[in-house]
Amino acid sequence: METPVRAADKPFAVAVEAGKRYSWCACGLSKTQPLCDHAHRNGTSFKSVKYDATESKTVFFCGCKQTKTPPMCDGSHND
Repeated sequence: METPVRAADKPFAVAVEAGKRYSWCACGLSKTQPLCDHAHRNGTSFKSVKYDATESKTVFFCGCKQTKTPPMCDGSHND
C-alpha cells in the first residue's frame, strides 16, 4: 500500500461555500493543498476525495493525510 506525503502538520482551514464541491488531495503531492491538482495521476493509485458543502462555513481539511475521516481532520497529526 502506498503512503501519502504529509503535506502539513496541522489541518487546513478552508472557507467553503454552500452548494459547491471540493476535491481534497489524498496523496499529499498537490501544489494547491489541501485541494487536489491531479498530481496523483503521475504514478500513484490515489484519488481525490469529494466534499460537497451543504452550508457556507469554515471546515478543517486534513493536512497530514492520515485522517480516519477523510477529508476532515480527526487529530491524527497529533499521533
